[in-house]
Amino acid sequence: MFADSGSHDEMVSVPGRDLLPEQVDGACEDPAAEWYERSKEGFYGIVGWLAESDAAALEHGELEVQLRARGRELLRCLLGDHLALRTVREERLDCVADAEGVEHRAVERDHERPLASVFGEVTVGRLAYRAKGEANLYVADGLLNLPVEHASHGVRRLAVMESAAGSFEHARDMVHEHTGLALGKRGVEELTVRAAVDFDGFYAERASAEPDPGERSEQEREREQHAVLVLSADGKGIVMRAEALRDATARAAQRASPKLTARLSKGEKANRKRIAEVGAVYDIMPAPRTPEDVLAPSSGKTLPAPKASGKWLTASVVDDAASVIADIFDEAERRDPTHQRAWVALVDGNNHQIDRIKAEAKKRKIKVTIIVDLSERRGDPNCSRLMSLFAGNIS
Repeated sequence: MFADSGSHDEMVSVPGRDLLPEQVDGACEDPAAEWYERSKEGFYGIVGWLAESDAAALEHGELEVQLRARGRELLRCLLGDHLALRTVREERLDCVADAEGVEHRAVERDHERPLASVFGEVTVGRLAYRAKGEANLYVADGLLNLPVEHASHGVRRLAVMESAAGSFEHARDMVHEHTGLALGKRGVEELTVRAAVDFDGFYAERASAEPDPGERSEQEREREQHAVLVLSADGKGIVMRAEALRDATARAAQRASPKLTARLSKGEKANRKRIAEVGAVYDIMPAPRTPEDVLAPSSGKTLPAPKASGKWLTASVVDDAASVIADIFDEAERRDPTHQRAWVALVDGNNHQIDRIKAEAKKRKIKVTIIVDLSERRGDPNCSRLMSLFAGNIS
């Protein structure tokens, strides 16, 4: 099944034997190297420039700048030449059907679309399969797994990583610095949002790919039986625009008197935030350790810490803690529907989260051991005293 990158989203169904056609007579004689002449010229151009006296006079920093720009252009040429070769090699299929079973038998060549790659702009040529009154279908788009938007998955990943590290303006500048692409702030924001679209689908697909209990090896079943099922919940305050605050927080923000006009000063963000509820479920094999082992500095640890596996994550700034914790329990029950394993809930001491965990456990009749991570609440005087007492008892 392949998504159409045209004006409408369609799904293409092609027999498996047609996706990877057998070698046709004479295909081995295809002079593929000729399609990379432009790339070869670019490579030897860089080598020639490095051998010239102008390059020999540059400092290492200037050489890095020049080579990065020239090297990126060379990689763009290589990608473009490869896509051009795939275009001429694309074989026409007798028939392609969409998700509704409508057959597209008419075929047109020379249909192109741009692709903003991490090396710069390139063009993708492909065959268009047409049917009267229907959107065109492009098998090559599916084989290349092209996105609907022009930006490649690599550019999207870069935009997401840089957006998470700072502002959208910062992400836009970093995308331009690394790729040479001139994306707008709105474009970077849209790429970041689109990256989260498949979040639920990713986990659903991973769950469907898991073997049935009867198909698992004895070693896998034994490991699962002994592994602890860990649930974790946390909250993170995020500064929001005024219109996105919850009603009670918005009223408190209106009553506040900012000290500065351009920005919020220290201590004024308390009524400007909305809590993002974060949750996780994972498996972990027990690793018995003493308190001294846990609290010892990294250089003094003698036993390795346990490693989590099969992580499942969720987060929402829209849903409240009750909804997110219910989702966490749903995932945990999917893994252990008969409640045979040891369940542990890890929290940082938030009373509301603890109450919701207790409520879900009671409703589902599950025994859950709740562990409060005091190290996450070091600023709380009560927790500081508890940690001091605990440290004194093990010294």
